[in-house]
Amino acid sequence: MNSINRRTLLAGLGAAGTGLLAACGKDAHTAPPLLSPHGSQVARVEKKRGATGRVRSLNVTAAPATLDLGGGVLTRSWAFGGQVPGKEIRISAGDTLDAELSNQLPDATTTSIHWHGISLRSDMDGVPPITQDPVRAGSSFTYRFVADEPGTYFFHPHVGLQTDRALYAPLIVEDPKEPLSYDDEWVVVLDDWLDGVTGTPDDVFTELGHSMPGMDMKGTDSSRPESSRHPSASASPSPSASSADGTSPRFRLGGSASPLLGRDAGDVNYPYHLINGRVPTDPAVYDGTPRRRVRLRIINAGADTAYRVALGGHKLTVTHTDGFPVDHQEVDALLVAMGERYDALVTLDDGVFPFVALAEGKDVTGMALVRTGSGGLPDPAVRPPELNGRTVTAGELRASDAVRLEAKDPDQVLRVRLTGDMGTYDWGINGKRFDMAAPASDPLLVREGQRVRLDFINTTNMWHPMHLHGHTYQLGDTGPRKDTTVVLPKSKVSVVFDADNPGQWMLHCHNAYHSEAGMMALVAYEA
Repeated sequence: MNSINRRTLLAGLGAAGTGLLAACGKDAHTAPPLLSPHGSQVARVEKKRGATGRVRSLNVTAAPATLDLGGGVLTRSWAFGGQVPGKEIRISAGDTLDAELSNQLPDATTTSIHWHGISLRSDMDGVPPITQDPVRAGSSFTYRFVADEPGTYFFHPHVGLQTDRALYAPLIVEDPKEPLSYDDEWVVVLDDWLDGVTGTPDDVFTELGHSMPGMDMKGTDSSRPESSRHPSASASPSPSASSADGTSPRFRLGGSASPLLGRDAGDVNYPYHLINGRVPTDPAVYDGTPRRRVRLRIINAGADTAYRVALGGHKLTVTHTDGFPVDHQEVDALLVAMGERYDALVTLDDGVFPFVALAEGKDVTGMALVRTGSGGLPDPAVRPPELNGRTVTAGELRASDAVRLEAKDPDQVLRVRLTGDMGTYDWGINGKRFDMAAPASDPLLVREGQRVRLDFINTTNMWHPMHLHGHTYQLGDTGPRKDTTVVLPKSKVSVVFDADNPGQWMLHCHNAYHSEAGMMALVAYEA
């Protein structure tokens, strides 16, 4: 996420707090004021949530940690509670979560927690400087909100590139009226990893932010003003195969074509792909019992990698995506983009089976094991045939009747053009990089009670997982309810949502490096 310094913070707080800056390029005297994330309307909606009265209080500490990834791989990073993933939080729908974040990060590093996928009150969304001050090193901040929608979620910071460290953990909101029948659960967290091994996320961004000569510039958005480009970018990359300073790239990945995502499936070359914090040579293990039915809750917490996941020797029955139920489908494999979550049911066979996450377009895998009986250990690089079987993406799913939005014409249509290119690494929305110094200067405006349609128009040669805070949208007329969706290169995806959660909300690509470069926008309610 766009980095914050003191000057940016002061300017941004003024913009977000007053809500009076010009919107959509209009004069400040004619632009409508924006509803504050701390306003009375936010409190009014919070009181209407179906609260149980139960409060779950806990502490989350962000601090440096030495992490054991298995296979003799020890790395120094930043983590929640000294582990990766961080400790799971599990509550019941309608419970109030009272979570105190303690920031023990070094070098005066600020942080926050964003509760990814949760429809919560705007002032608890964890996005400095828009919804709160950043949590300073050595201080703490308490998040308190009602989580009234059951589902599979997770939490992570919304400051800089902290999502590409170990600062993430599952958040499971159980349904007290759970309609599914199963015997056990297994939460599966996917991640791409390099911090402390080949460099840091900041090292990666520095390299990506320089012009990458030889990159294909066709299809770039030539209407972007020079002032909106990444400050370290060059407008005219040369045909050399090396980076701008003549050295070979350390992190930049080439040749990452994918039949599911296009010719550029990822930017970054990661040395490891983790499942539940473990490398495939020393994998995480789920110990189960044959013929038992298990609910998988799959979370992609990665920064730059979509994963095609499959369980060797088994079919999966997809039941949910991004927390909301879908009509059940039996599949061999699932494509899970950064920020997406899928739930699936599987009846376990007898033996030892690889659960494999293929890094889409990168030709490497992560692996965990499901063990229900005796059997030899699979090769760490195993590719079960299910990975080449029926692979389902979100666009092929249909929302369950109980959660499908009522069909009606939109009151507001917002065009969200995804712009930029790999050559200059100047990703943006509608031709502009998001400016944290003036976060409310050019918002996408909505009004409470409206049905809103977002038209994602990808003008770039790369795919983007687009995430909306504080709401779930529906893909098309009958597609699944989601908060993160894949927009393929040179394509358009339309989604609709009801503007029923007043405040100020981020809309951004969930590739951490794209959002940090500027592919973010503010969706703001008019006061």
